[in-house]
Formats: sequence, structure tokens, C-alpha cells
Amino acid sequence: MIALIVNMDGAEMLAMKRRDFLKLSLGSAAIAALPPHARAHTGVKEIRIGYQKNGVLVIARQRATLENHFSPQGVDVKWVEFSSGPPMMEAMNVGSIDYGAVGDSPPVFAQAAGAAIVYAAGQPITNGQGILVQQNSAIRTIADLKGGRIGFTKGSSAHNVVVQTLEKAGLTYKDIAPVYLTPPDAGPAFANGSIDAWAIWDPYFAIGETKQNGRILVNAHEITKTNSFYIANREFARNHAPVLQQIIDVTTSTAAWAESHRDEVAKSLSAVTGIALDIQTIAANRSSFAVGPVTDDVIATQQGVADRFFKLGLIPRQIAIRDIVWRNTQT
Repeated sequence: MIALIVNMDGAEMLAMKRRDFLKLSLGSAAIAALPPHARAHTGVKEIRIGYQKNGVLVIARQRATLENHFSPQGVDVKWVEFSSGPPMMEAMNVGSIDYGAVGDSPPVFAQAAGAAIVYAAGQPITNGQGILVQQNSAIRTIADLKGGRIGFTKGSSAHNVVVQTLEKAGLTYKDIAPVYLTPPDAGPAFANGSIDAWAIWDPYFAIGETKQNGRILVNAHEITKTNSFYIANREFARNHAPVLQQIIDVTTSTAAWAESHRDEVAKSLSAVTGIALDIQTIAANRSSFAVGPVTDDVIATQQGVADRFFKLGLIPRQIAIRDIVWRNTQT
């Protein structure tokens, strides 16, 4: 039985004090000394994967690529869905999931709060997120956001997009009225005019654009370089490095397949998430799926996100991204 705190939004997560995080006991298995096949699944009977309504892990679930890989080793795969990254990071911190995919901001907030996570792999985001306004909105430029109510999930990748978009126009965070909403709540708020703008990612970005009378004010790739990440629970990474490496390898191969099979990707996304095929087709066609290591360049970009959030007082302390980048030393 898995106990998940899936309703926690980014604001609640930020408010959490370090003492509230549960401490995970350290495993003691010396798996590096075992033969490769034996150590591949030593101590692991089930891998718990956190996913959202987009991306490579949804495709992996639909195609059962992880199940097909681990079943011969006697390892089961369990999938747990989240509406956004912050509650996924909390679940990972307490050991309820082992691996998952998030945008750039959730792991920054989580690391600042002392979460037991590591960066396992990276993925550039070239499109598929930004800021929407209504078609008839008087907001035509970034500068017009001043004084406006902008909806987004606190601690999510959309949070970073908002911050950097404001900076580009010479505005500050205090120039707007942030409205912290999860994607399922933000959609109706955007449609009924309760918020003036909505910072969001696909497939919600495509839903807002095509079904909720949205107009793209900002594409994130026009503002800044952004990445998403594959994050692992720290103790899982420490105690089961060969298994984590296999998960990353399967994720990478699934991503490579997705790059050249976008029609099938859209069908997979629609089948798993229940979101209409036309919406997922838009998302699939403008997504980047390639997965790679967390390079120095990626670390530098992510460090910029963390430094910016600390300067704005959005996280309680300065952090060094490099401190929690996982390297497999057991190969």
C-alpha cells in the first residue's frame, strides 16, 4: 500500500519545514560486489513511477517498456499519476515513489526544503509551455501583465516561466497578483475570467489554446532555456544504482522511439490520460522527447533558476544543484 500526499500544491510544499520531512532509513546492501544480473534486482521487487499527463513516461506506460524490461528480473512496475510536479516531489521525498518526471522548478523547491531527491537525467523543453490570455483580452504584450492576475502552480515549471517573463519586460514579481492553482483548477478559472492569464504546460496549454478561447501571449522558449528532469529518490539511487541506470536506459530508448513516431505518441498519450487525441496530437508534435545526462550546461541553467528563486525569497536558502546530481559509480 502506497501512502501519497497527492493533493498538496506547491504553496503547501514550500511552507513545509525541514523537520516535517520524514527521514528514510539507509539500506546496507553491498550490491556492487554481486554479479550484474543478480545485482540488477537485488532488494527491488517493485519500482514505483510517478508521471503526469504528458511526456516520455506516459509513452513508456502505454507501451509497457519498463514492464517488458523488468519482468524477466521479477520486478513489478507501479504507476502513480500526479497533477503537477510539487506533490510528486513530496511523495518521492517520503519514499512513496522511486522515479518520476518533472519540470525545472519542483526539484528546486524540493531541494531547498531538504527533500531526499537526486537528478537522474535531463530533457530540454523546446516548446509546449507558456502564458495564455483570452482571445479578446486587452493584454497584448508582456508589459500589459502588470497588475494582472496570473494563474499557475506554485513551485512548478510555470512558476519559472512567469518569473523570467516578467524580468524580460522589466517587471517584478510584485507587479502581478499571482494566483496559485493546480492545472485542473486553473483551467476553469481561465475559461471563466477569474484570472487574466494562465502560465501552463502541455497538454493543458493546448487545451487552453484550443478549447478555452486562449491566445498565446508567450511561448516559454522565446523567454528562456528550459529543461525538465527525471528525478529519483535519493536512497533508491544510492542503494539500487544498477536498477536506476536500467530505468534511465529504458526511458532514453523510449524517448528515442517517440522522436520519430509522433502520431503513435499522440495515441499513447490520449489512451493513458483520457485527453482527446486532437489535443495530444498538438502536444506531441511540438514536444522534445530526447533524454540525456545532466550536463554542466544543464546544471548551470538549473542553478540560474535556483538563484533567481532565492533572490526573490521564493525558497528559504541558497542551494547548489550540483550537490544532488546523481552519477552512477557502480558500473
